Amino acid sequence: MSEPKKIIIDFLNQIRSGRSLERVRHFLHDPVIAHQIQSELEYSVERSPEDYASHIQEMLDEYGQFSLEIQEILAEENKVYVRWKQVSNIPDTKKITEIASAVYLIRNGKISEYWIQIDRKGLELQGVVDDS
Repeated sequence: MSEPKKIIIDFLNQIRSGRSLERVRHFLHDPVIAHQIQSELEYSVERSPEDYASHIQEMLDEYGQFSLEIQEILAEENKVYVRWKQVSNIPDTKKITEIASAVYLIRNGKISEYWIQIDRKGLELQGVVDDS
């Protein structure tokens, strides 16, 4: 397995999953550039590792712990494409499912940029407003 691919698998399992947010600096450069698309509008934001961890903590606070399943992952040199499915695990409440994909750019063993697309229409139909 390539080193960039291993980094992203570990990042998703530890940070995106919310399980080890205290390790966020191990995975993200400061800042990391997030390229996003919302309603066909492309924009980029800079986030510190702590900003990213706060964003994940907000998801945990709102939807509880969730499962994260990597559905596809491809790596070429220092770029890794991954598609995942997150499902909330709140007992006795409606499960929220998020399908997303991203391309991560690895530099010096950490994520320096990523391009992310989330099925926002699917979230909207579930009654969720998300701003990843």
